[in-house]
Amino acid sequence: MTTRHRSSRVGAAVAAIAAAAVLAAACSGGESGSGDDRSECIQVDAAVSSEKIDLLGDLADDFNDSGATVDGTCIDVEVQKVASGVAAQRLADGWDTATDGPRPVIWSPASSAWGQILNQRLSTAGKPAMATDPVSFMNTPLVIAMPRPMAEALGWPDQPIGWSDILALSRAENGWADKGHPEWGRFRLGKTNPNYSTSGLHALIAQTYAATGKTAGLSSEDLQNPTVQQYGRDIESSVVHYGDITMTFLNNWFRADRRGTALNYASAVAVEEKSLIDYNAGNPDGELDQGEKPRKPRTPLVAIYPTEGTLYSDNPLFILDADWVSGPQRAAAQQFQKFVMEPKNQEKVLKFGFRPGNPAVAVGAPITADNGVDPNQPQTLLEVPSGAVMDELLGRWAEQRKGARVMLVIDVSGSMGDPADPSDPGGPTKLDLAKEAVIDGLDSFKADDLVGVRIFTSGIDGGSADFVDLAPVQAIGPNRERIKNQVDQLSPLNGTPLYTVTQRSYDQMLTGYDPALINAVILLTDGRNDDGNAADDRDQLQSLLADVKNSNDGENSRPVRIFTIAYGGDTNPAELKRISEASNATAYTATDATTINDVFAAVVSNF
Repeated sequence: MTTRHRSSRVGAAVAAIAAAAVLAAACSGGESGSGDDRSECIQVDAAVSSEKIDLLGDLADDFNDSGATVDGTCIDVEVQKVASGVAAQRLADGWDTATDGPRPVIWSPASSAWGQILNQRLSTAGKPAMATDPVSFMNTPLVIAMPRPMAEALGWPDQPIGWSDILALSRAENGWADKGHPEWGRFRLGKTNPNYSTSGLHALIAQTYAATGKTAGLSSEDLQNPTVQQYGRDIESSVVHYGDITMTFLNNWFRADRRGTALNYASAVAVEEKSLIDYNAGNPDGELDQGEKPRKPRTPLVAIYPTEGTLYSDNPLFILDADWVSGPQRAAAQQFQKFVMEPKNQEKVLKFGFRPGNPAVAVGAPITADNGVDPNQPQTLLEVPSGAVMDELLGRWAEQRKGARVMLVIDVSGSMGDPADPSDPGGPTKLDLAKEAVIDGLDSFKADDLVGVRIFTSGIDGGSADFVDLAPVQAIGPNRERIKNQVDQLSPLNGTPLYTVTQRSYDQMLTGYDPALINAVILLTDGRNDDGNAADDRDQLQSLLADVKNSNDGENSRPVRIFTIAYGGDTNPAELKRISEASNATAYTATDATTINDVFAAVVSNF
C-alpha cells in the first residue's frame, strides 16, 4: 500500500512540489479506487494536528483503498500536518494556498475548542462560522505528567493532586526542599504555547478554572479578577520555556533521562495522556523511524489527573462550511467521518494510545496503570469556555506568561546573499527572507521582554571582530521599531565564525542570567563553522558543548537554552542539533529557505 499522507507545506515552491507528488502518487478511476492514478477522484484534503498524523494517514489510506465512491466517482483523502492553532489562524485569514498548501475540506485539530476560537475570530471579522457539527472520533485527557519519584513526594497515588499543588510549588522559594528533596532544586513546569498547542490551551483553561473554583461557566468577569490573574502569573513563573508542541519537552526530558538528569530538566509537563503513554514506551515523540527500537526511560512518568478537573482533546473532524468545499467533497468527507467511527477503525485508535470515540469500543491496553495512566480517570471534566472567553484568555496570557531574556544571533555571511530559491536566481535572497522573518517575529515579544540582536561574520568591522550588536539585551518595547529598521538594512558580508560567536553569546547570557526569566540564545545560520582555522573546529565545538551541559544540569543549574535554526542547504544540522540538545532546547531546520517565516515563528513560540 502506498502511504499518501503528507506533511504541512509552507511556501509556494513547497506547495507546488507537494501538489505534484499528490498527483503522481494518486490513484483513481474504478470503483475500487486502488489503481495507480487517482487524479479523477474527488479530492478531500484534511489538515490534521501532529499527534495523530500517522493514525489518520493510515485510516485515509485504508479508506482510499475501500472502494468508497460518490455517485460512482472514487474518493481520495489526503492528510497534511498542521498545528491546531496555526490552522485556526490560517482559516481565519482565508487560507492562502500559495503559502499554506491545499485548502482543507476536513479540519481535525486536537480539540473542538479550536473550532470555537476560529468561529469567534470569524465573527469578529464579520464572517460566518466555518467549523460546526464535528464528529469527535477519539479522546485523550490533559494530564500533568510527573516523574514518578516527584509524584510520590506529593503523595501519589493515594493523595489527590491538582493545580493548587502546582501553584504552591511554583510559589515555594525553597522549591522541592519543602518536600524533603533539595537535590531537585526549584519546581520547573513545562507548558506549550497556547496559541499553537492544544495541551497549552487546555492547561491555560484548566489552571484558570482552578483559580476560580468553577468547573463551568468561565466568564470575562473571572478573567478580570485580580486574584485569578495573580494565580496565572504565579503558575507561569515556574515555566522552563514554552514551545509549539509537547514533543519538544518530551524529547528533551528523554535525553536528560539518559544522562540521569531528568529530575533537573522539568518537574512536570502538561501533556495529553496519549503522549505520556508513548514516552513510557520509549517513544517520546510518538514516531519511530525505520529500524529504531524504543528504549523505556529510566525514570517513568505518571499521569496526574488534576482534582479541580481537566479537559478532553476530542479530535473532531470538521467538514468546513467554506466556499471552497463543493457538494461532492462534502459528501465524500461525510463518508470518511463514518468510516473512522467503525469499530475496527476505533480499535486502531486504541492501539495508538487514544480512547475510542465510539462508545461501543471499550477502553483497554495501552491505557493501563502499568503505563502510568488510569483508565478510570478523569473524575471531573471542565466545560470548554465560549470562543469569546477563550480569545480573551489568550490575549491575557500574552501578558501573564513568563518573561523572556533572549539574544538573537543572525548570520550575515556572504552566502546569505544567495537566492532563497535556487530555481529563481532573480528572486529574494536568503537574507531577504530571514530579515522578514525576524522583523515579523519581533512582534511576538511583549514590551518588557529583554531582547538583544547580534549579527556575525568574520571581519565584520574591517578588522578582527566577529560580531556587532545592533541592540543590547534590554526591554524591547521602546526599541522594537528601531531594531526592525536596523535588521531591514542588513547586507551579506564575509565568513562564518559560528562556534566562536555562539560561545561568546552563550557566555554573555550566562553571566547576566536571570532566574525569573526564560534565558536563551536564538542562533540563525546558513553555514558551517568557517573562521579560517579548521584545526580548532573540533576543540571549539567540544568546549562549547561541555560548557552548555555543565550550566544546564544539576541542582543549581542556570539554564540558558540555545535554539538553533539551520537555514538553507549548506548548514550542518547535526552539529547545530548537538548544540541545542546540550542546552535542553530544540534545533529547527529551514533547509528550504522559503520556509523561514514559519520556522522562525515556531522558534519564538518558546517565549
